[in-house]
Amino acid sequence: MTDLTDLSMTQALAGLAKKEFTATELTDRYIKASIKGQAATNAYITTTFDAAREAAKASDERRAAGHAGTMDGIPIAMKDLYCTKGVQTTAASKILEGFVPTYESTVSQKLADAGCITLGKANLDEFAMGSSNTTSAYGNVVSPWSGEDPANAARKLVPGGSSGGSAAAVAGRMALAATGTDTGGSIRQPAAITGIVGIKPTYGRCSRFGIIAYASSLDQAGAMTRTVADAALMLREMAGHDPKDSTSLNLPVPDFTQALGQSVKGLRIGIPREYRIDGIPAEIDTIWGKGAQMLREAGAEVVDITLPHTKYALPTYYIIAPAEASSNLARYDGVRFGLRETGDSLTEMYENTRGSGFGVEVRRRILMGTYVLSAGYYDAYYKKAQRVRRLIRQDFIGAFEKCDVILTPSAPSTAFAIGENEDDPIKMYLEDVFTVTLNLAGLPGIVVPMQLCANGLPMGMQLIGKPFDEMTLFKAAAALESAAGYNAKPPFVG
Repeated sequence: MTDLTDLSMTQALAGLAKKEFTATELTDRYIKASIKGQAATNAYITTTFDAAREAAKASDERRAAGHAGTMDGIPIAMKDLYCTKGVQTTAASKILEGFVPTYESTVSQKLADAGCITLGKANLDEFAMGSSNTTSAYGNVVSPWSGEDPANAARKLVPGGSSGGSAAAVAGRMALAATGTDTGGSIRQPAAITGIVGIKPTYGRCSRFGIIAYASSLDQAGAMTRTVADAALMLREMAGHDPKDSTSLNLPVPDFTQALGQSVKGLRIGIPREYRIDGIPAEIDTIWGKGAQMLREAGAEVVDITLPHTKYALPTYYIIAPAEASSNLARYDGVRFGLRETGDSLTEMYENTRGSGFGVEVRRRILMGTYVLSAGYYDAYYKKAQRVRRLIRQDFIGAFEKCDVILTPSAPSTAFAIGENEDDPIKMYLEDVFTVTLNLAGLPGIVVPMQLCANGLPMGMQLIGKPFDEMTLFKAAAALESAAGYNAKPPFVG
């Protein structure tokens, strides 16, 4: 019998419908995989196995009664940035240790209503600040691509970040899918270097209610899966207007699965010249060219485009995102919830709590953000960055007059060793060089795994779509996935 963890979500749903196995059997198999995988990868901060077993039992009862939801019985991981009622939610930070929400995020509730079963809260970079999942207060996540037993591997690799726990869980067969959040590439970069699919929808497509904020004008919920079809299923259930979120747009949600298998004949694929940056490995450039050729052979037209303000995207992002973080994280003061350190005065209590509760990277970004918002520097930095952001968005608007979808690299390197870039924050920030433009412009993007590189590690390519045109994005992604034929599994699987 096929190992249940080898099935895609689409296949698992078909098997459940045909009664080839039950939700209880599927969930039990993933719980076993998660127990084994957790010891090796540290993908979860909190596991909810008992609740998952109860949910699986209820799923089987619904299916037997003919009332199954659209994703009934599917075991998933929930990034620990989503508030979950009655379950500890930490944002991977010591300052929120012990915080148990009394409410549920809209996205996690929608997935539960569709029948998804949450196995646990996935690890991440603290407050989603990082590209390696090494800033978590609950320890590093180790990529399942590190070796047969990542916990004992001589060279432990990062899974990317900030959604590294979600990526490791999906790639390592510890969950069929996972939620992620993407502020500057936190879904797409880890998806690219762990060999899975990552979808970041248009800003406003999914509700942000109940998702712990990093940078409110950039954050967006998304999904991490093993196939494009699974990503379409996840996004269909996650998306939709939410009156509790003023940035959630009241637009109809298409059935994204209808885009799968459609011909890309006549589709115009843009190749931005500015993404051919100095220092990009020749192998990644080669894979980029292969991706363009695959889409050309599938009937698409490949065209050159220009995005002239791309070179300003990274500095613009690292002004706006820390500025918003400085404001959003001001609420963590030890008064209402989470960690509280003692002090001889209220001010000292604030200082001790925040100094002890926040990690180094979070403190660095709060200080950066506070600086660019301070008197005398607001106009020079923050206001100017917002003007450049508008120019970056206008670049994309102009480019989409010539093309329907844009194809680019998704990461400047394959997975690197834990600790390799820790002494150079700038080098770590450069991991987002290909992804931050989408968040600044509010555009949808998807990463599709392409192949294993010469070092045996995966690399994916990024497709960028027009605002709220995820249908075309999924159509192109499915064609690229079919042509690439990627089916590699990491050395370690749960």
